[in-house]
Amino acid sequence: MAGTVKNYYAGGNTAKGFHNLFDSNLKDLERLFILKGGPGTGKSFLMKKIGEEWLDKGFNIEYIHCASDNNSIDGVIIRDLQVGIVDGTAPHVIEPKVPGAVEEYVNLGDAWDSKKLAFHKDEIVKLSRQISDSFQTAYSLFAEGLKIHDEWEVCYIKNMDFVAANKLTEELIEQFFGGVSLNKKSDIIHRFLGAATPKGPVDFIQNLTADIENRYFLKGRPGSGKSTMLKKIAANAEKLGYDVEIYHCGFDPNSLDMVLFREIGVAIFDSTAPHEHFPDRESDIVVDMYTRTIKPGTDEKYADKINDIRERYSAKMKEATSYLAKAKELHDQLEHIYIAAMDFSTLDRKYEEINNEITSFAKIKEM
Repeated sequence: MAGTVKNYYAGGNTAKGFHNLFDSNLKDLERLFILKGGPGTGKSFLMKKIGEEWLDKGFNIEYIHCASDNNSIDGVIIRDLQVGIVDGTAPHVIEPKVPGAVEEYVNLGDAWDSKKLAFHKDEIVKLSRQISDSFQTAYSLFAEGLKIHDEWEVCYIKNMDFVAANKLTEELIEQFFGGVSLNKKSDIIHRFLGAATPKGPVDFIQNLTADIENRYFLKGRPGSGKSTMLKKIAANAEKLGYDVEIYHCGFDPNSLDMVLFREIGVAIFDSTAPHEHFPDRESDIVVDMYTRTIKPGTDEKYADKINDIRERYSAKMKEATSYLAKAKELHDQLEHIYIAAMDFSTLDRKYEEINNEITSFAKIKEM
């Protein structure tokens, strides 16, 4: 029987620039292969192939998706074996902490013809600069979008009943944990729920909560306290010794969009745009922050202002996304240059070497 797949992001194109949460997801691995090499050298292909191989063997697989390319991954983890493979090139440069003993560099640059690449040097330099410029423009536009979003939040924060918000949070904490301590140290993992990608916002809520029995859908408006609530619930869980998966907002990494407590089968997440989902199981519960915490009539009172803010925010996000798409288009051009200079038989050999090492490691774990 094949294993299961979890999909998430550990890096994101955010209003704060590129934000990296890789360390949190790699911290407990006993073996980590760090792939080095330029675009088009087959890093994502190799990792997907390893993932499929071990998924078919019945192992659970985690795919770390690439926020800058919807068809690529940045890493694969076989959590049962505590083994992982990651793309260690910019912008998510990963430095080994125990070189050789835990982490090992795998240089896919061995597979390219440097003379062919040297012939395209000027084009490579130009494309690389244009890609960097496109990302920086996107980040700047996302930052402007966040400022507009802050205007949106103010409309509701000014009309928020903080006593009611605290009461609702306390009710959920009691409902989830009942004050029961597990008398152990919590394992806390930080990830991104979704990401701003060249094709727009993407999330993996349905996949990540597929085996969670009790799902709480947070509905509300910007500034209605969803992220603050999630932070308080996560902090309480950590204090009581529960393991917590903390999922940050792919737009504003300082905000939270979801927390999972797999030990008790609970997921609670922001279920508003751009990651809007609706209950489809009998056990699903909607928590409406607007009706519980915001003064009635606020939507109507600020309707004109909110419509203006929404239009400006949407336009800014679309513009930022267009620059992510431009960066992807330029990156594809760069990949073609490298692909033409690659000896893919070398890549096949690297795959076999890594897969054989994982097989040997799995046999040791069985002993």
